[in-house]
Order: sequence, then C-alpha cells, then structure tokens
Amino acid sequence: MVTRLLRSFVQLEETTIAAAKQYDALVIGAGQAGTPLARALAQSGRTTALIEREHVGGTCINEGCTPTKTMIASGRVAYLARRAADYGVQIGPVTIDMGKVRQRKRDIVDSFRNANQSRIEQTKGLDLLFGTASFSATKTVDVQMNDGTRRQISAELIFINAGARPSVPRLEGIDDVPYLNSTTIMELDAVPEHLLVIGGGYVGLEFGQLFRRFGSRVTIVQRATRLLAREDDDVADEVANVLGQDGIDVLLETEAPRVARVADGTLRLTVRSSGQERVIAGSHLLVAAGRTPNSDSLNLSAAGVRTDAHGFIQANQRLETNVPGIYVLGDIKGGPAFTHISYDDFRIIRSNIIQGGSATTSDRLVPYTVFIDPQLARVGLSEQEARAQGRDIRVASMPMSYVARALEVDESRGFMKAVVDAQSKQILGFTVLGLEGGELMAVVETAMLGKLPYTVLQDAIFAHPTIAESLNNLFATLA
Repeated sequence: MVTRLLRSFVQLEETTIAAAKQYDALVIGAGQAGTPLARALAQSGRTTALIEREHVGGTCINEGCTPTKTMIASGRVAYLARRAADYGVQIGPVTIDMGKVRQRKRDIVDSFRNANQSRIEQTKGLDLLFGTASFSATKTVDVQMNDGTRRQISAELIFINAGARPSVPRLEGIDDVPYLNSTTIMELDAVPEHLLVIGGGYVGLEFGQLFRRFGSRVTIVQRATRLLAREDDDVADEVANVLGQDGIDVLLETEAPRVARVADGTLRLTVRSSGQERVIAGSHLLVAAGRTPNSDSLNLSAAGVRTDAHGFIQANQRLETNVPGIYVLGDIKGGPAFTHISYDDFRIIRSNIIQGGSATTSDRLVPYTVFIDPQLARVGLSEQEARAQGRDIRVASMPMSYVARALEVDESRGFMKAVVDAQSKQILGFTVLGLEGGELMAVVETAMLGKLPYTVLQDAIFAHPTIAESLNNLFATLA
C-alpha cells in the first residue's frame, strides 16, 4: 500500500513538472539587475519569464533611492529656508506639509515604476508574471500568482534578483509597538515630534537628518563606538559632528534592550550605556538595523542552491551559484548593497551569457554616496583598509573650508582625503564629506579607472569656481 502511494506521488510530481511551461531563461525579481537582464535576454532571442512579487523596479525605485532622495530634496529646501537670513534673505516661518511631500514622492515613484513596467511589457519574447516564486526542483519554479492561481515554470538558465528587506532587531517589545522601517517611514502624514532611530548606518543617518530638518527632535542609538562602521574614524567622527551641529542627539556605544508603548501612545525606549539604563520617550521609532535577504521564501533547498549563515546566496566572481545554470545578482548575494552594483551585476551576466565575454566582479571599483548633507562619498580603499593591507601609502587631506565654492555657498563643513600608492602615485581611494561630495568623488573615480597618477589631477585645469578645482589643492599637499 505504501509503495503504491509513493509511486502515485512520484508519478503526480513528474506529471506536474512535465506540465510546467518551458522558457529559455527565468529571472526572479524585477529589480535594477533583473529588469534590464530580462529584457536583454529576450532581445537576444531567448524566451524569458520575469517574476515579480510586488512591483517593478525593486527597492531602488519603490522604497530606496528614488523616494528617499526625493524627500531629502524637500528636507534640504526646508534647511535652506530656515537659513535664509544667513544669505540676506528674509522669509516667514517654515512649515512642512507632509501630505504634499509624500505625494511628490509617490508621483515620482509611480512615474519611474510605470516607465519600467511599460518597457518590460513592450519587449517581445518577455512575459512579466506577478507572483511569488519558489523552487520545486533544480530548474523548476512554482509561482503563486497574485491573482490566486498557480503556475510552474522551467528554464535551463535561472537568475535570482530577489533583493532584501528591512531587518527586525531582537528587541524586547518590538512586536507590540508600531515601529517604522525604511519603507513605512516615508508614508507618514505628519512630522514626528521625537523620532527615535535604532541604527547608525546609512539609512538611519539619512532619515534622521531628514526628519530633523522637517522639525522633529531626533535621537540616534548606535551600539558601536562610532557611526558608519565601514568608514575611517576621522570620517565617522566628522559625520557625528555635522549631525550634532544640526541638533541631532547621537548616542554611541549604546544598546536598546527593550521598548514599550504607554497609554497615551508615547514610546519608551530603554537604552543601556556603560552598564547604566535609562528610558527615552519618543513619538515614533525607526528601526534601521540592516537588511535581510529574501531567500527564505525561495525554497532554495529544492534547487540545491547554497546560502551563507545569514541567508545570502553564495556565488563566485562570475555570479554563478553552486548549481550550474543558476546565477544570483544584487542585494540577495550580500554586499555591497548598492543599486549601481546590482546594475553592474547585470552587465557581467550580459557580457558572459549573451555576448560571450568573461567578465567578473574581481577588482571592480565600488563607489557610493550617503545622502546626508553635506554628502559623504567614497570610492576605493579607505585609509584604514589600505594600512591593514600593508600598503605603502601617502594620504592627502584638506578641509572643505579651503574650497572657494563651498565658502561661496556657505556650506564648508567636512573634509576630503585621498589615499595614494607611495611608489606608483596611483590613487587607491578617495573619501569626501562635503558639498556635492558624490559628484566630486566621480571625478576622482574617473581618474582611478584610467589609472592616472594623482599628479594629473594636481595639475589639471578645472573651471573656476567649481568644487572639482579643489582637487588641485588636495593633491598639492603631497608635493
């Protein structure tokens, strides 16, 4: 009897798999790698399915880069409006219409998302399916469609671009309070009275400064000895100084063991520092404690795909998983978790699968910008990373108060520094905390891509008065 039941089950499974729709390629996730990859695969003549659980565009367009930077632009206008008198301009009281800020954000997100979806739907040979994917066999995926139906899809080439989501920390009481994350905080319809932020990374700092500029009291709680753990100590210290100047309370080496909500709706966050506990009362709580990969819903064990202890999918430098024909792109494979890195993952796959190339992730430069104000941007090695590698380096450093353009617009906070190889004079890394730091970093990155010695930037003629001309003076400090 048992044998007959097992045989029937196997026959049923084989029939189900045999009935699966066959594609040449399957892409899971319509993010900043998955979307262009699916289109490129289809345009190369491969029948392709693109599965998306929620909305086209991934984190970047829907909950990350696009909406946050749109709101940060509103925050900067409020900041400058309050400083109008410093420029000799007299205005009235500054108020924030969060409904309009939110709607402006929504409109831009909708525009970007709809444009992406339209391009997908107009691509011949590409089917866009809205649903949740999970493996049922090595090259077969079960899709729970959002309309309630189910489908099975098979493909010899499978690309996973399923992204990550905000993590929830181990915090007593967190399930009993209405906490915010990096997505839900952008849907507030009123400015928080006192925003408590758990986490001193990129997300926590950007939102902390944004809502401070909107008028909130802001307290950032960071377990580590400093903010931005991946940056040099002098950079992290200067960021903390800038936030302090903006009126943000930064609590370093501080843990938050529990949170509770009292009868009037106030949140009471217990914090512990140097063995002492105290309670901070706030109106809202933002949890900005990292991100969790969306691998737990994929049933990767059915395909034999390996992950690390945190759930990130493991891959080699060609973005191949341990299973032949299955690749991984973007945040779900672990850091660096930046949109432009996801897009470069797409370019690597396109080169290797479609164009017959041999691209890898080896030695690629990783630029990034943290959109606090002034911006923090870096490319290449930090000073501490270079020293840890035992490199023979020289370090050029200069405060932004030496930059004419920064003084002219009255935003001279921060500094810049470059790490160069003492022998070859090649630029190994560049960091700037300053006005339009991301744009200045891109200038240095271009020189690094061209493997130019720092002396080229030292002697280059840049238009005056621009921020870029500050590179003349920065590298002149090494003469």
